[in-house]
Amino acid sequence: MIKELDNVLPILGIEQDCILSRQGDITIAYKVTLPELFTLSNDEYEAFHQAWIKAIKVLPKHTVFHKQDWFIESKYEADFERQTSFLSRSSERFFNERPYLEHQCYIMLTKKPAGRKLSNSLLSTLIRKSIVPVQSINALFIQEFFDSAGQFEQILTDSGFVSLRRLRNEDLASTPARAGLPERYCFLQDRAQAVIKDIELHGSITIGDQHCQLFTLADVNDLPPLCGSRINYDKYSTDKTKFSIGFTSVLDQLLSCNHIYNQYIFIDDAAKTLKQLESKRLRLQSLSAYSRENTIARDAVNDYLNEAIAEQRQPVKAHFNVLVWTAEKERLKELKNRVSSALAQIDATPKQETAGAAQIWWAGMPGNEADFPMNDTFDTFIEQATCFLNLETAYRSSLSPFGIRLGDRLTGKPVHVDISDEPVLKGICTNRNKFILGPSGSGKSFFTNHMVRSYYEQGTHVVLVDVGHSYKGLCDLVNGYYFTYSETNPIRFNPFYIGEGDVLDTEKKESIKTLLLALWKKDTETYNRSEYVALSNALQLYYEQLSKHSFLFPCFNSFYEFVRDEFTLVLSNDKVKEKDFDIHNFLYVLRPYYIGGEFDYLLNAEENLDLLQQRFIVFELDNIKDHPILFPVVTIIIMEVFISKMRKLKGIRKMILIEEAWKAIAKEGMAEYIKYLFKTVRKFYGEAVVVTQEVEDIISSPVVKQAIINNSDCKILLDQSKYQNKFDQVQELLGLTDKEKMLVLSINKANDPARKYKEVFISLGGTLSRVYRTEVSPEEYLAYTTEEKEKVKVQAYARKRGSMEKGIALLASEQHEISK
Repeated sequence: MIKELDNVLPILGIEQDCILSRQGDITIAYKVTLPELFTLSNDEYEAFHQAWIKAIKVLPKHTVFHKQDWFIESKYEADFERQTSFLSRSSERFFNERPYLEHQCYIMLTKKPAGRKLSNSLLSTLIRKSIVPVQSINALFIQEFFDSAGQFEQILTDSGFVSLRRLRNEDLASTPARAGLPERYCFLQDRAQAVIKDIELHGSITIGDQHCQLFTLADVNDLPPLCGSRINYDKYSTDKTKFSIGFTSVLDQLLSCNHIYNQYIFIDDAAKTLKQLESKRLRLQSLSAYSRENTIARDAVNDYLNEAIAEQRQPVKAHFNVLVWTAEKERLKELKNRVSSALAQIDATPKQETAGAAQIWWAGMPGNEADFPMNDTFDTFIEQATCFLNLETAYRSSLSPFGIRLGDRLTGKPVHVDISDEPVLKGICTNRNKFILGPSGSGKSFFTNHMVRSYYEQGTHVVLVDVGHSYKGLCDLVNGYYFTYSETNPIRFNPFYIGEGDVLDTEKKESIKTLLLALWKKDTETYNRSEYVALSNALQLYYEQLSKHSFLFPCFNSFYEFVRDEFTLVLSNDKVKEKDFDIHNFLYVLRPYYIGGEFDYLLNAEENLDLLQQRFIVFELDNIKDHPILFPVVTIIIMEVFISKMRKLKGIRKMILIEEAWKAIAKEGMAEYIKYLFKTVRKFYGEAVVVTQEVEDIISSPVVKQAIINNSDCKILLDQSKYQNKFDQVQELLGLTDKEKMLVLSINKANDPARKYKEVFISLGGTLSRVYRTEVSPEEYLAYTTEEKEKVKVQAYARKRGSMEKGIALLASEQHEISK
């Protein structure tokens, strides 16, 4: 028999932001934002569970709590218009149509009028001939319900785990362009334009071209013997740590198919319920002599009553079901196996509903919860019922305009993550500094390349201090300055040059004096006041001469000649004694940096001069890190470059990233520079980042321990599995919580073998922690790779095509064709 939906629809209308049923039921709906999956600790799960208990307890009797979680198979939609750089476009192409589950969560609170008849499988508005509306509704009845719903909302919001948004008329009602909440459920609509579909309920549920199956938890015999707020997730657990997920997460985000998880808790008159159960116990008592099953049932009811009275537990009825659907009928068996497997993981007995499926599905319509068939519910307490609530959702992108692209841990869907600005604005962090720890092969270089590239493309001035040529490809791609040392092309600087827009201020003069004193005096030697004054005068007079003679080029050579030829006369005229300033000793010691000297190239560069305005600079120190003269000089120049940017580039973001070179810098007496950077860079809209490989480095170095770690609110760790037996030391040093330890040791434990990526742990201020994927496109991989064979090939293709971008594009295209 065919019926028009209008004739059986139990919804009377939507008014005052409520759904009204024809039986006089009033429903308030909320859209809910839940915590992200894989982010809660054991204690947080328990606290969240207790918040649900407290919130549901404030609801009045004759209320139905209905939580409905939608999980829709979706695909990532690339935005090619927004992405402007070569690597950003390649990343969009790579992730385009990446499958993931889109999650939306709703809570419906339905208040039934007193005296409303309870529904069952044989008495449902779906098969009732006529629907008789309640003639009158008491205003006090409505206001009390609204007050209780307000308390419910406040308790959950105050827990800090969840946020609720009350749905208004425009969210609940349908329009020609958009399906409202009840209509969306009836037709299994996503958020696209509303489409009316036929509904068939003959033996199974078919909605349009979607074939549905319903699996229920409605009988105590099918329930798990034990339940709780959380369970162990073996895939991410180790011998040292047990990884936790929500008790029903396997039915939610971890169930990869189109499905709705419905959770019902029915709050009725507790005294009346206990009285009915007492009568049932007496009946079973009288029948216990005839059957052992009756004896067991009597004892179970007796235990339930004892617990209710002794521990002041509130009895409720509950029901949980999973509705799955697919447009491909042949997939139904696969979906059945998936749901059955998920239920088995929580020790529940899978039950596919057939006879009562239509009535249960019908009662799941928002606003029709009071019509739920009560013979498909079971008696329990709020404490146990709330264990079956879904507590988590998928990773969310930050609303901040600044950040980096990382991947959702479960699916790899791109998410926008701000680990610099948003944490500071929210008070989670007090600075933007970062400490990165990752052994060789853990994906550290890929993450740092990806982070640096993202920051650069968003306007950041980046200074990198590297050992190992990890950033050569990226530097060439963005046309940055790459300073490195080789016999044929030694490293060159020009600290005397003043670029366009720059001025000779006190800071510039102080940095040059620091450099000159470092070249002149050994670490064990001190300089006196007269020597310092003499150098100040020499610099002042030198720049005055430069301003008068435009043909003079500012560099060490012209400065040396000025001191030798003219400043010597000034000292002689002023009768400066040799003990106050030994000019001959100064010229002799600095002679190797002058024309014809051993290091005459170092301070006389005529190219790459405008370092203040250059946005991407790499200092590669691999070949000079052990050089007793070059290394100290170069490190002083590097620090001067960044500090100059830090102080002169107002309102522009700056980043200095020091790779393994920090160990050498610390040895050369540059520890004070690092300490200064980490303590003051935040005041100048900047951030300092230190990257290291070995656990022993951070444990043994007082510089790292005291200056870097204490002033880095963002801690980033990559795969630490080789250190898991001594990770307690790292945990204590970095101040990681047990929850963060659990997350760190779960890295790369269950990676998708079909995809190539590494995971990364990020902790912000010790309060916000996540594990993300670092998954990149083939083009990004070629730009970031540190494999020597691959780097050589990339450089060869770049020379062949005339640019790094074209070379990478060609090589990636060829590799894609080979892989087909």
